[in-house]
Amino acid sequence: MPAIETRLARPGDAEAIRLIYNHEVRTSTATFDLVERSADGQVAWMAERTGAFSVLVADLDGHLAGFAALSPYRARAAYRTTVENSVYVAVEHRGRGVADLLLADLLGVARNSGFHAVVARIGGANEASIGLHAKHGFELVGTERQVGRKFGKWQDVVVMQTLLDGV
Repeated sequence: MPAIETRLARPGDAEAIRLIYNHEVRTSTATFDLVERSADGQVAWMAERTGAFSVLVADLDGHLAGFAALSPYRARAAYRTTVENSVYVAVEHRGRGVADLLLADLLGVARNSGFHAVVARIGGANEASIGLHAKHGFELVGTERQVGRKFGKWQDVVVMQTLLDGV
C-alpha cells in the first residue's frame, strides 16, 4: 500500500477539499451544512484557516485522500485556547488509516500552537468518528439532543473533548 503523507493545505488543494466536503453535505450527517460549498466559498474557508488554525491534507500517491482542520471554538476571548476539529476522508480512501493519521497530526499542530483543549462535535451518531476520537484520547462530555435536522430527521450531536497538556 502506498504511503500516506500529511502536509499543510495549499491553495491548489481547495477544489479537492471542496469535493470531499460537498460529498458529505449531500450524503451524510458528518456535516450539518445543507448547501454545498461553492468554489469561492471554499477559497474563503481556507483563507480563514491559516497559522494556528491549520488545514492539513493527506496525500496518497498524488491524490488528496482527506483533510482535517482546526477552527476557533467560540469568538469570545476566554475561549482562545480551545479549538474545534474536523476530519473528512474521501469515500474511496476510507479504511486505510487516513483519518487516524490526519487526526494524530492535527492534534500535534494544536499542541505545538499552544492550544489547551480540542472539541469534536460529531453529528448523526457517526460511530466511526466517535471511535476515532476515542482512540486519540477524546472523552464524551455530552450529547446535544435533536439540535439539527437533516434528511428529514432530527439529529443529535455528540460532544467529545481532549486536553492537550494534561491539566
